[in-house]
Amino acid sequence: MSEDIRASLTDKLSRGNVLAKECPSRAVLQDVTSRWGVLILFSLLDGTHRFSELRKKITGISEKMLAQTLQSLEADGFVLRIAHPVIPPHVEYQLTEHGIEVGKRVAELVNWIEINIADILQSKNQYVHIKSNTVN
Repeated sequence: MSEDIRASLTDKLSRGNVLAKECPSRAVLQDVTSRWGVLILFSLLDGTHRFSELRKKITGISEKMLAQTLQSLEADGFVLRIAHPVIPPHVEYQLTEHGIEVGKRVAELVNWIEINIADILQSKNQYVHIKSNTVN
């Protein structure tokens, strides 16, 4: 087998295929791109935060969803949970190297949306107007 064919085969085996139904990359994509996953990754880009700080920063998130999403992102290797051995418990969350990388990509999307929000809302309004005029 030639080096090129071996390298190509290795790349295919080590790289996910998010379009394949059973590929585990779909679950990771879901964790990263969920509403709360995006906001947590974006929030942690500016440094380490305690649970209560994240809860205050990300308005509208419940304690349950924050805890579940942090656990998912920790399991994926994007978030590091740091438990300090003190009473009362002091737990902090920060991004890992992979978390910083994916967080920067998420931030690009967030920033693009924020910059273009007026156009996006105008498109939404036009769509709703068109839809409401076509419904009998």
